[in-house]
Amino acid sequence: MTWLVTGGAGYIGAHVVSVMREAGERVVVLDDLSSGDPARIPGTPLVVGSVLDAGLVAETLRGHDVRGIVHIAAKKQVEESVRRPLHYYRENVEALRVLLEAATEAGVESFIFSSSAAVYGAPDVDTVVEDTECRPVNPYGTTKLVGEWLVRDVAAATGLRYVNLRYFNVAGAVDPALTDRGVSNLVPMVFQRLSERRPPLVFGDDYDTPDGTCVRDFIHVGDIASAHLAAAQALAAGRVDALTANIGRGEGVSVREMVSTIREVTGTADQSWAEPVVEPRRPGDPARVVASADTIRDALGWQARYGVREMVASAWAGWTARGARVPSGERE
Repeated sequence: MTWLVTGGAGYIGAHVVSVMREAGERVVVLDDLSSGDPARIPGTPLVVGSVLDAGLVAETLRGHDVRGIVHIAAKKQVEESVRRPLHYYRENVEALRVLLEAATEAGVESFIFSSSAAVYGAPDVDTVVEDTECRPVNPYGTTKLVGEWLVRDVAAATGLRYVNLRYFNVAGAVDPALTDRGVSNLVPMVFQRLSERRPPLVFGDDYDTPDGTCVRDFIHVGDIASAHLAAAQALAAGRVDALTANIGRGEGVSVREMVSTIREVTGTADQSWAEPVVEPRRPGDPARVVASADTIRDALGWQARYGVREMVASAWAGWTARGARVPSGERE
């Protein structure tokens, strides 16, 4: 059985490709390389192009005899989605429609959809379970929820087996070569500020949380990857037909706590210039979103292995492997 991984040359996608290939799965990648890098997936067949290109998608599915799809390719910046909602609907919803249409025509049997905790919006609960009401508060989250509906409805009409995986806040790296090179996520964003000898930014400290900053469930990208492998194996074996599940650790960490851990790992905890600076809230940021991971544990036997410090330390190893360093000493 061959799996197509869309966005497989990106940060998360490359980790998924790596763990699937290590498990003996046959994989082909479709990536437009807007944020991906072929060097992340050596030895893996790569088709360069967009999921929006229906002809290319159909040709790829036929040419590689694809029977399962892991759809990771998407736009994912909350703030950008607020400014450019039509762009996000095109890239995240229309692209998925194109992919599902091609998959149906090609007889693809299994589908894994990369969803997000953003589908929940700003839930007024300590821990989010999968049947918590979904009320997204930004266009990014809405596109992911619509994506889940698309997958569900196509499956009901065609018999497609599927798993929707709702990622929480992804960090870390299993291999420095696969590290997150973008700066839209919290950890690399703080790394960049520190490497430039500038204080980290905290967006809002007046939320209804213990320290006033947003609380999130951070999950190591290696755990994200292993969840995809578990889902792929369960679908291929016919053990799962329809599943929507959170991928998280079930532990909330505030932004201020995460910045503190980053400063410890990077050796800037005692540097006054590295004290975080509070900026206004960003549009579309909920106060607290923490996962219950009981569903995926019960259905797939999966659970997270890595802790927060391991996430930060592995991400920092990847960051410094690219030649970045934090200046030592106090600011003059």
